[in-house]
Amino acid sequence: MSATLPSENGQSRNDASASVRSMMRDPTTTELPDLQTCEQARLSRDARFDGLFFTAVTSTGIYCRPVCPAPPPRRENISYYANAAAAEAAGFRPCLRCRPELAPRNDVLRRGDSSVARALRMIDAGMLDEHSLADMARHLALSDRQLRRLFVARLGATPMQVHSTRRLLFAKQLLGETALPITQIALASGFRSLRRFNAAFQSAYQFAPRTLRKRPGAGADKVLLLRLGYRPPYDFAALLDFLRARALPGLEHVDDMSYARVIGSAERPAWLRVNACGDGDHALRLALHGVAPADLQDVVTRARRMFDLDADPHAIAAVLVRDRTLRPLLRRHPGLRLPGAWDGFELAARAVLGQQVSVAAARTLAQRLLHAHGPRVALVDAPALERLFPSAAALADIDPATLGVTRMRAATLHALACAVRDGAIDFAPTRTLDAWETRWVALPGIGAWTAHYIALRALSHPDAFPANDLILRRAAADDARALSAKAMGARAEAWRPWRAYAAMHLWRNATRSGRST
Repeated sequence: MSATLPSENGQSRNDASASVRSMMRDPTTTELPDLQTCEQARLSRDARFDGLFFTAVTSTGIYCRPVCPAPPPRRENISYYANAAAAEAAGFRPCLRCRPELAPRNDVLRRGDSSVARALRMIDAGMLDEHSLADMARHLALSDRQLRRLFVARLGATPMQVHSTRRLLFAKQLLGETALPITQIALASGFRSLRRFNAAFQSAYQFAPRTLRKRPGAGADKVLLLRLGYRPPYDFAALLDFLRARALPGLEHVDDMSYARVIGSAERPAWLRVNACGDGDHALRLALHGVAPADLQDVVTRARRMFDLDADPHAIAAVLVRDRTLRPLLRRHPGLRLPGAWDGFELAARAVLGQQVSVAAARTLAQRLLHAHGPRVALVDAPALERLFPSAAALADIDPATLGVTRMRAATLHALACAVRDGAIDFAPTRTLDAWETRWVALPGIGAWTAHYIALRALSHPDAFPANDLILRRAAADDARALSAKAMGARAEAWRPWRAYAAMHLWRNATRSGRST
């Protein structure tokens, strides 16, 4: 029998799942690899499948990652689930040895424009922390019943079960990797009280949160260190190269091993550093300095998106390898990921500054804007990180003539800042790519290239593709002549739904000069 987890309104976790239990146990209704693949991956502990399915052991009531180091259970005691929420909804508890909370997510489901993908991104953004399922369904033009049915069919769990599992697994990671007080962990995980957190954790996992304490009795760490898992291969060096070429001193620092930047606000500045764990561990290490507990889950979600940690490189390659131009590039850089952005408005402003100029010129313009209008901060342990990027509200109140760029570019920046400040455009995960482009190109000075570039980096949309980019059109051509934008778009149809990854491979392989990307 599955565990019963109280929700915030006192309803049991099993209330919503009773009518769909049989569907959850049927692998044909969920996004599972085929049975033979699951078996081979489990027995070989294949890290490429980490997070793509979970192994539940009926004799112990425990579910594991396919990379679990424990001796493999007997086949007759095994059930497979497409995700942690489905396993927990069926009554299984996470393994304390392989720690399912550290597995990368199956991002294939979160990418693209389907209702399930957009709903999952909304859950990741904390929608259900403050709003009801009915509210979320309305944003997707669905009824809450329709949304539940879609989730059960695709994931084997309801939206509330996915939300609850996400919160509890994040709490489990904080309990295991930090010395934060349990009260702060409850807050960081989205619970409004310690009592509710303790009750939910005990009911779901059948032991108290304090059992997982890193150092019982210790105070809070000055620096929080968290592991962020990914599926290999992962080309961290290539991603650092991309970010280093565009880094703004004072806001960011990128070297051969790590990325650091200022986050937070002028009133409460903080900073982070991301580097590889090493020793063959398929994870990055996230160091957080001065981040408030209430902001932790959002910070981790942003970091995972910025470094594209949940991508499935084999699913992407299976589509792109069919193209004769991309095939050798995939062999050369099999772990290339999308370089995301920390903040949507910051990326959009920098994209406007980069229109029709080189990467170096765009960085120079952005640096001037940062130093002229970015708030100063004082970080004792990171003195080189001294500025925040100016907010949309701040830039909207500045005379465009004083922005230090051409009149047309200043007008676009001002219009962008006003639109974001007033809510006319935003970076919400609910819109389709077509709807996103329509909204953005309505702004003066924003064309399809800029709209898709922002979607690629600020939203990490896997199918964003600036088809009129000259470098892409040259890189995809069979001769010295660049493809037309129309021909480029037609060629890229075969790359869906991973056109953004194709763009990254072509950009990396192309000449570094030309338009800023």
